[in-house]
Amino acid sequence: MRTCTKSFIAVMLVAAGHFCVPGAGWAQTPSPNFQTPSPNVATPNIPEQKLDAAAAAAESVMRLKQNFTEQMAKAAPADRERIADDTKRALTNAITDQGLSIEEYTSILEVAQNDDTVRERILRRLQPPNKN
Repeated sequence: MRTCTKSFIAVMLVAAGHFCVPGAGWAQTPSPNFQTPSPNVATPNIPEQKLDAAAAAAESVMRLKQNFTEQMAKAAPADRERIADDTKRALTNAITDQGLSIEEYTSILEVAQNDDTVRERILRRLQPPNKN
């Protein structure tokens, strides 16, 4: 069960990242501080506070994505553009309220997709606290 949950979170993390990139009209250029590693490059040094912020933003983005999907399924065609615009604004705020630019958030998620260590560091932040 735990593996299934981790896989689901990983998939949602990736989906969250893709939800707020090119199709939404945001910049695609990664921040120079967070380059996507090539296979021969060591794990990038992303500060813990940036990982905390990215994880918090990803949780908000996942909730917004779910809400967006539900709203669009129920919406009249005339309301869909407004819903998309509202969601885009909410997504931007969910990320920037955590102190990240859209480019930083996207870059961190791209690194996490390609680097198991960074992905695990973010996933640990997404895990619910252990109940004793």
